[in-house]
Amino acid sequence: MTLEEISILLKKCADQMNARYKKVVFDEWAILSLADKKSRILGYAGPRNDDFLKNFANDLGPLRSVLLKDELGVGDFEFARHATGTQFEAFMVLGDGLYLICNNTANSMDGIAKDPHWLEAQVPFVELSDNVRSNPLVYSF
Repeated sequence: MTLEEISILLKKCADQMNARYKKVVFDEWAILSLADKKSRILGYAGPRNDDFLKNFANDLGPLRSVLLKDELGVGDFEFARHATGTQFEAFMVLGDGLYLICNNTANSMDGIAKDPHWLEAQVPFVELSDNVRSNPLVYSF
């Protein structure tokens, strides 16, 4: 899959999640490359365009250990139930060294999950995961 194709899928996923949740689930979506020990933003939608990468190491918070172990396969994802503030709520492996970061800058994953609409809102996220698993993002610099 190309960067353009994944961007279209992410927009569709976000719209579907928000519709099912009845409000915004994640207000920050970023596609990153962590290849060669360098963080590069390949795509970003959210309120912290200038501060996202600057605060990346701190905002990775509870997800850091899972993401940096590099043990998950394409399409796999992880949620951080106790992330607070601008710490990231979720990530998904999009391809080799390529990740999706999802964040709600005003709420925690624990707070999001307390809403009964959360179960239904997860469906588009899992469908995105299945799409990525069968057609990973490929990006070369």
